[in-house]
Amino acid sequence: MVEAIDRRGFLKLSAALAAGSAAGFSCVEVARAAPLAVPSVDSLSLRVLIDSAHDQFLKPETVQGVRHQPPGNGRGADYRKVLHNQWGLSLFAESKAAGEARTILLDFGYSPEALLNNIEILKVDPTQLDALIVSHGHHDHYGGLTGFLDRYRDGLSPDLKLYAGGEDNFCHRLSPSGVQGQFTDFGQLDRRELTARRIATVLCEAPTVVAGHAFTTGQIKRTSSERILPNTFVERGIKDGLGCDATHYSPAERQGKIIADEHVHEHATCFNVAGKGLVVISSCGHVGIVNSVRQAQEVSGVERVHAIVGGFHLGPAPKAYLTQVVAEIRALKPDVVIPMHCSGLNFALEARAQMPENVIVPTTGSRLTFGA
Repeated sequence: MVEAIDRRGFLKLSAALAAGSAAGFSCVEVARAAPLAVPSVDSLSLRVLIDSAHDQFLKPETVQGVRHQPPGNGRGADYRKVLHNQWGLSLFAESKAAGEARTILLDFGYSPEALLNNIEILKVDPTQLDALIVSHGHHDHYGGLTGFLDRYRDGLSPDLKLYAGGEDNFCHRLSPSGVQGQFTDFGQLDRRELTARRIATVLCEAPTVVAGHAFTTGQIKRTSSERILPNTFVERGIKDGLGCDATHYSPAERQGKIIADEHVHEHATCFNVAGKGLVVISSCGHVGIVNSVRQAQEVSGVERVHAIVGGFHLGPAPKAYLTQVVAEIRALKPDVVIPMHCSGLNFALEARAQMPENVIVPTTGSRLTFGA
């Protein structure tokens, strides 16, 4: 299912590790590309800690066996505190298999203030976490991480690890300013801050089992008609101990040129729910949601798709392209499609038009339950 790492891949990973070591990043592991023994879980619950909206009038529903419990008014014990919404995503995943429970926090929203506020109101227990996963190197997915660790690190497992798709997660991102050739800063994930908070990072260029229950797709092949819609730009290299290794990138990148972001190491997080099939969670789907699902099928050997969940980055999609992508999603025959974050209202409307019996639109605070 997964080919052994080739010489070129080995050299790339070796270069990345060497650069990280030289910059003082000692807490780095690389997931090995061995055949993946995909675990199965009996049930999975996803709590939406952060999304862009909260709708207190949503009603509970069950769609194709997936239960959606909205959060109601979203208020805490103190009525003056309410769920915070922002451009970003954070999911609290709880799974059970053979009586054993695992908990994973996937992405961390844009700011720690929103994440910490919503954790308190929704009463999830971070001290039970078995792993952390970051989907890709955009601030709206890692922005709350260090603040979360500052609040909870001492109560977390001492060997807690952060699973990232690869070096690309730590590159410097920039956004177009609107003036030709000029950019505004969009930050970068700082491994020095993770090391200071006693968090080891696992680079998952290869598919990787996480906490014995989930698995990541590894680097996603681009085989569909999907394309990366315009978003950020990227600057590779390490400056003053901050950044990502650039030794195995293009000549233009090695010269320090700012280039369009290809999201080289964005990965999806997946669960195989017994008797149901795959739950594929694409936090942003820059490399294509159809590509992400196909990658999950390939590395797991599981064809059946129970749910496609998360951000699909189709908000800026032109109508004809959106219609085509939704048709390709429908061809995957998922039981449910659950758009969040950057998927866009246009996607939700098109999905409901093409797949009226298969769509759930959740909200900040929603709980989604798959399996028994």
